[in-house]
This record gives sequence, C-alpha cells and structure tokens, in this order.
Amino acid sequence: MTTMPRAADVSRISRLFPRGAAPPAWLVVALACAGQFLVVLDVSVVNVALPSMRTDLGMSASGLQWVVNAYAIAFAGFMLLGGRAGDLYGRKRMFLVGLALFTLASLCGGLAQDGWQLLLARAVQGLGAAVLAPSTLTIVTSAVAEGAARARAIATWTAVGAGGGAAGGLVGGVLVDTLSWRWVLLINVPVGAVVLLSSLRWLPESRAGDRRRLDLPGAVLVTAGLGVLAYGISQTEARGWTATATLLPLAAGLALIVLFLVVEARTAAPLMPLGLFRARAVSSANAAMFLSGSAMFCMWFFMTLYAQNVLGYTPLEAGLALVPSSLAVLLGSKSAPRFMPVLGARNVAVIGTLIAAVGFGWQSLMTARGDYLTEIMFPGILMMLGAGLTATPLAALATSGAAPGEAGLVSGLINTSRTMGGSLGLAVMSTIAAARTARVAGGGGGTPEALTEGYALAFRTGAGVLLGGVVLMAVWLPWGKGKGAGPAVARVSASASADGEVVVDGEVVVDAEGVADGVVGADPGAASDPAAASDGAASTSFEK
Repeated sequence: MTTMPRAADVSRISRLFPRGAAPPAWLVVALACAGQFLVVLDVSVVNVALPSMRTDLGMSASGLQWVVNAYAIAFAGFMLLGGRAGDLYGRKRMFLVGLALFTLASLCGGLAQDGWQLLLARAVQGLGAAVLAPSTLTIVTSAVAEGAARARAIATWTAVGAGGGAAGGLVGGVLVDTLSWRWVLLINVPVGAVVLLSSLRWLPESRAGDRRRLDLPGAVLVTAGLGVLAYGISQTEARGWTATATLLPLAAGLALIVLFLVVEARTAAPLMPLGLFRARAVSSANAAMFLSGSAMFCMWFFMTLYAQNVLGYTPLEAGLALVPSSLAVLLGSKSAPRFMPVLGARNVAVIGTLIAAVGFGWQSLMTARGDYLTEIMFPGILMMLGAGLTATPLAALATSGAAPGEAGLVSGLINTSRTMGGSLGLAVMSTIAAARTARVAGGGGGTPEALTEGYALAFRTGAGVLLGGVVLMAVWLPWGKGKGAGPAVARVSASASADGEVVVDGEVVVDAEGVADGVVGADPGAASDPAAASDGAASTSFEK
C-alpha cells in the first residue's frame, strides 16, 4: 500500500523525462543528496534506539557499543576504497551497488532476532555506506557547471547532510516511541528502494579514466585489525588484561595493523600512502584528530544512555534533549573559519579542544537525579561547540601540508583517522564505564547510581584524553593563519572539509556538520576535474 504513491511519482517523472533524454541537473542533485541523507540519517537515528535494542535483543551493556562500532569500523576501513572503486568502475555503478547493499542490510537489521544478526547487518550497512557515500558529492559536482550554480548545488548537498543528522534524533525518537526500534532501520527500505530505482534510470555515469588497481588487501586488513583490536579491548572488562581471551585478539589486531602498514608501503597504489605522513602538518593533524575523535565519538553514545537509562527520558525526549548540542556543532564549525585568519589554525584547534575538555569535565559531575540544564544541555553545548571549533582547523592544517593533487586524499585520511580513533575510543570508554558500574553495583545489577558512576568515569577519561590532545597540538602542530583553510585548500574550487564545511574558491559557503555523521567530501579537484573528484577521498565524520 505504501509503495503505490512512490511508484506513481516515479511514473510521473518518467513521463517528464523520457528514456534517452538527459535528466535535468536538479534531479541528479536530488538523487545524490537522497543517498547522502540516508547515510547521515542512519548514524544519528540509531542512538536513541540503543536502550530499546538492548532490551529487545538481550544485548549486554558492553556489547551495545557494537551497534555503533560495527557501522563505524566498516565505514572507516572501506571508505577510501569506495572512492577509488568509483573512479575505476563508475560513480553511478558504485552509488547503486552501495545503496542496494545499504538498503538490504537495513532490512536485515530491522528484522534481526538476535544481537549478532543486528551487528552483522550494521557492519554490512557500513560497507554499503562506504561504497555509496564517496560518489554522492562527485555526482553533484559533475552534474552542475562550475561557478555559482555548482556552489549552490554543493550547499544543497551539505545542507541535506546536516538536516539528516539533525533530524536523526527526532525521527528516531518518534519511530521508537510510536512503533519500535526496528523502524529506525526499516525506514531506509522504502526510501532506499525509490532512490535506487530512480537513480538506475536517471543518474549519469562517470569515471576517472585511470586504471589503477584497488587496494582491497589494505582495506580488509585495516578493517579487520580495527575490529579485532576493539573486540580485544571490550574483553578486558569481563576477562581482565592478562586473560588469554583478551591478549589473543589484542595481539592479532596489532599484527593486522602492522601487516596493513607493510602492505601500504609496498603496494603500487596504496589505500593510505605512508609517504604523506612525512609532512609535519599531515602527521600531526592526523594524530590530533585521532585523539579528538576517540573522545568526541563517545559523547552521543553515553549521553543517550544517561538520558534514558538513568533519567528515564523517552527516546523522543532524549532526541529533543540533544538538539542544543547539535546546534552547537553547527555554531562551532561555522565560527572556526572566521577565527582562523586572526588567531591561527593551531590556536583555534587548541581553544576548541580546551572548550570540549571543560564540557567533558562538567558532564563527569552528573548525578542520578540530574537537572537537564546543568547535566545535559550546558555541558553538551560546550562539548560539541569545542568539537566544531577543533575539527575544521585540524582538517585545514592537514590539507595545507599536502601537495595540490593530494589534498583530497589527505582530507579523506584525516576523517579516517577521526573515525578510527572514535571506534577504538568507544571500545575503551565503554569498557571503562562497564567496569566502573560493575564495581559500584556489586551484585546488584545496573542501578541508576552505578550507571551514572560508569558514565561519569567515561567522561572524565575523555576530558583527560582531550587535555593530552591539547598538549600534542601545542607542541606538534605547525602555525597556520591562511584564509580559511590554508594555501592548499584556497587553491581549489570546490571541496568538502573534514567537518562538512564546503569551501568554494577558498571561502566556506556552507556548514554541513551539525550532527553530520557521514558527511562525505570529494577530492577538492572536483570542480576543475569532476572525473577526479572521489579519488580515494571519501571523508566522513561521526560526531554523533
């Protein structure tokens, strides 16, 4: 019944644009943005459903992190490969393959009857998103002529990403409250099917024209290494650091990461060219982003659990409670480029991280009878304002240290660093929180007081990590005061930074962060050379 109106809409569009006629640019942009919207929405919409998923499927508290991490690790490990696959095999083809995989995985996740089925579906979703997302901005830039029209199209793309993230908490809350947690995944199925059928007919095909091979071994090794390492960390809560069940996955994960580095050093077309890290700006900014992401990634996870498990908020109330934090990221991301020419990119990053650390420290004072203003809203605003202020200058510094032809790849790398850091950080913080809760509760289970103690310790740990990041930034990051994003970025015509800031001729024209998980940036060279736009440069932020 629900598919008939959509089928009729598709039929009406087909009469307007018969087969063989070139589709209008607005239709191409709309389809690419729809794919981007799904990827962004799916990350944020899951957060408010986590407690319901745990109750229904009997998942453990420490295992709940994998609902988020399974998606994030697959996305981080394969997104650079997804961009390269689009270059070789066609952006439309990869868009369709990724969207089909994403939609099918959403269906399987929504129908899951056991925790492992849900986690497997989330991992496949992440893989589908990694294939789909790099093509979205490239398709947009290829469909619209360079100039003001392209800037408006990119602004639409970024606004859709921000809207998807911002709507996630509210949409998830409504779906969980009125239907069930399953619909936060099942909602992707009808939307994905319509976009897939429409894209199959009307999206144009493009590719880079080069025949460099895919670094599939590199993608598999780094994804497996991160997953196994995160699993080993999660085992420490129940087994301890010296147990065989902990040491084996930790050793295996580290071995896979080392093997990944060996493969990258020897392959002709590496997923992550290690030579890029010889530049101080690239290596220091990636290290800082890794630390920052390891703390920031955890904020939404623990805030949602605190609001629902301790304060008794409904899923919708929890989504509404975090809206000010989402707006604070927008404010921080929009403000950072204005401060950078005056204070310098390094100083803005340091100030932003300090603000976030204060927010984390404030949040660690939470109680089991917390007041919304002082124990959710205000510390949440500080944490996410700092996140917005930090990530933009770090991305700018990294990109300014790269050669013009490598700017897009470096943009992808720094977002990969943040996502990888976030994945491992969530594993560590979840283990710390679970262990603290178990010690406080004794044999009494997870009481509100015990849960609060665990969440508070996670936020204190995050504050410490961020303060360590401040020291690293102050000592290692180079000075930089360029116009917005430094000389390398100023040279490009259209790019998407690590935080969804879209830069056109060196000016930030729109901010897509908000709660913009899954914001994907193409190669800054996209404007001048659309065929090169996704050359291994898929970039994603998972702040929420």
